[in-house]
Amino acid sequence: MFEVRDDEPKYAFLNNQESKAQNRYGLNIELTDASSELRCKSLNINGDAAIGENPDRYKQHGFYFNADNCIGCHACESACSEKNDVPAHIAFRSVGFVEGGTYPDYQRINISMACNHCDDPVCLTGCPTRAYTKFAEYGAVLQDPDICFGCGYCTWVCPYNAPQLDPVKGEVSKCNMCVDRLEVNLKPACVAACLGNALDFGVIENIPENRIQAKAEIPGFPNTDITHPNIRFQQTRTTHREMTRTDEMPLKYHRDDGQGKFKPVIDEKQGRERHWNLRKLLTSHESAHVIFTLCTQATVGAFAMLMLGNWFSIVPIVMLKNSSAFVPLIFVVVAVSTWGLFKLNMHLGKPHRFYRGFNNLRLSPVSREIAGVSMFYTGLLGYAVFALFDNLVLQLIANAFAFVGVVSGAIGLYYMYKLYRIPARPFWNHWQTGTAFFGTMLSLGALMVASISVCILPLASAGTQTLIQILSAIMALGLVVESIGHVAHARVMQGAEHEGAASYYHQVTEYGKSYILRNGLLALNLALAAAVAITGLPGATGTMLGLLLMLSMLVMTAFGRSLFFVLVIPTTMPGAFFWKNKGFVEHARAIGLADAPQHGVAYERHHPFKVDELIKTIKEYSIKDMFGHIKWIIGK
Repeated sequence: MFEVRDDEPKYAFLNNQESKAQNRYGLNIELTDASSELRCKSLNINGDAAIGENPDRYKQHGFYFNADNCIGCHACESACSEKNDVPAHIAFRSVGFVEGGTYPDYQRINISMACNHCDDPVCLTGCPTRAYTKFAEYGAVLQDPDICFGCGYCTWVCPYNAPQLDPVKGEVSKCNMCVDRLEVNLKPACVAACLGNALDFGVIENIPENRIQAKAEIPGFPNTDITHPNIRFQQTRTTHREMTRTDEMPLKYHRDDGQGKFKPVIDEKQGRERHWNLRKLLTSHESAHVIFTLCTQATVGAFAMLMLGNWFSIVPIVMLKNSSAFVPLIFVVVAVSTWGLFKLNMHLGKPHRFYRGFNNLRLSPVSREIAGVSMFYTGLLGYAVFALFDNLVLQLIANAFAFVGVVSGAIGLYYMYKLYRIPARPFWNHWQTGTAFFGTMLSLGALMVASISVCILPLASAGTQTLIQILSAIMALGLVVESIGHVAHARVMQGAEHEGAASYYHQVTEYGKSYILRNGLLALNLALAAAVAITGLPGATGTMLGLLLMLSMLVMTAFGRSLFFVLVIPTTMPGAFFWKNKGFVEHARAIGLADAPQHGVAYERHHPFKVDELIKTIKEYSIKDMFGHIKWIIGK
């Protein structure tokens, strides 16, 4: 139990008072009834089984922030970091700001932000390892770094940048509401340390003493509809109609007097000049996701075309299956799928804990994607082995594996699409993500089959020509689907009133030339695929045309998918000029400033696959334990 000092100041203690029955979202503030089995349970803080005597233990608590009082001293940050012993490059609580006007009528609004312990925590539903739990005690959303395997998905879905992915340790951690202090009726460390009485804490909707407001929004704060956060604001001073961010994000906020809210709009900080920015585009932190998504979509498409074409007796596909090109083609599909899975797994902070990705099949689209893609790979691998044998029984087994692969591949791609439909990342949260993924499945899948077939089969034969024409038609269909999505997406993002518009601005400026190249190659590839679908690959001209199509497709997909990942701008809280500023982080790493740990910037690093830990896990769990865990995952 947390030790209370003899000289603990009065303001550090919680003010217990009668609370409302429901919060502003219509949910009960009392999280359990008196007869609930969740009552009188120990939180086991640091192994201590004692139960706190806080009378409001089972009520939803939250933070209160008075922007009028905050002086930007960062004492809350320091107290939080000291209390939780976090390194300089991690901060559970951070202070950013927006500003408006010019001297002498300059105004700055500071915003102190940590985890909001939301009513609908998307980190909990998104995490594939079930590292998050929303407790009945205080409504705290707590995360266990030891369970986390460092995928970082919770940092994607959280609108407030609360979960912190440590690039050194390869795991996520975050604000824990200082539940050990709450158990002894003390406010969190950040609140107790606040010099300006800007931060307060208590049962949600109970307006603290000397406060007159408990608003749910403030300039720069994301839409509360996503998670129903448990934080309330006071900001009574008249603000300028336009408030800007000082970090690198090209956003400013315009006041809508009709709704009493600030809406994000574009701040053209980088001007309108177009750039290539190839190094940043093609070597981003998300390059592993680029490779994984492209490889998986291509192999699922290729395998589905081969199997479905054979089952439905499509003559050119049946001819291909009975040819010398089929076995090399299947093993190329296996190799490409293996490479994609390897790159994704080694992207994890703790790649040896990959098996934990199945833990949240009930809720997480990531777990469902992992399950679907893993089953696809199992079906693909099983088919590749058993299809080698000319035996009726073994052929039936091969077809069974193929069926599993085709079905689970479709499921895996569906949840691959669903996991990117994130409200906190508006640039992704559009149906174009689906058309991009489905279109790539068709176009790259057909390209893979066609490329291997052309390399092995006699190009002059009528059967090969027909096969190439069919595959080119499928490729053209995929490109059409992708083009429709891109056009619709650009129109929506260009006129949007959210961070998606900022992503579009980056797309046409910072990556403008790369974006034009992608679009140009998309049109070129559509024309080439249509030409090959009509004429086939007759003679040397046709061969050169096919080679150009293959190279152009690879460049286009690499640029397109890299743009998809590098452009997304989340609905995070405003940072400062240095701290919590992505632009400064990139600059610090480029000039070597990140070598000094006090600057709060750490290099992203590769984390090794620890075979010994994996073997230890396997030894510690029996078959019974494993089946019990599977039963728990699936549900009662």
